[in-house]
Amino acid sequence: MKLFGALALTLTLAASAQAAQPQITVVLPWTRPAVAGTNGVGYMTLNNETKAADTLVKVESPLAGRIEMHSMSMAGGVMSMAHQDRVAVPACGEVAFAPGAYHLMLIGLTRTVKPGDQIPATLTFASGRKIKIVLPALIKAPEPLDHHPACR
Repeated sequence: MKLFGALALTLTLAASAQAAQPQITVVLPWTRPAVAGTNGVGYMTLNNETKAADTLVKVESPLAGRIEMHSMSMAGGVMSMAHQDRVAVPACGEVAFAPGAYHLMLIGLTRTVKPGDQIPATLTFASGRKIKIVLPALIKAPEPLDHHPACR
């Protein structure tokens, strides 16, 4: 019984320490409804609460053939989109994936995404960190939160 109690205490302390560690958090992930076989789009804000920069290098979902990261820009009244292999997330900073900025292209949706549906995805960072998220399908963008990373 003492061994079980010691093991439970060790697991509890490890979970508490991990929860207290600075991390990258995902704020307001969402997507728009889309038809199967077409492309969807994903948005979110990445808040880096650590004192070390990291880089988003891959995004995957079982509901898309592949996911690419893109940036958008305006030049001379013309909007252009560019594929990004990596998106830097600065130390103690944030990166917005939002309409007119960085965004995720969900290429080759395997099923129709209706309002209220949820698309699971996994974000992979250069550090090896992986974050599982869910992108709820919304008709209009959610109201932004006044939330900025607290660097620890």
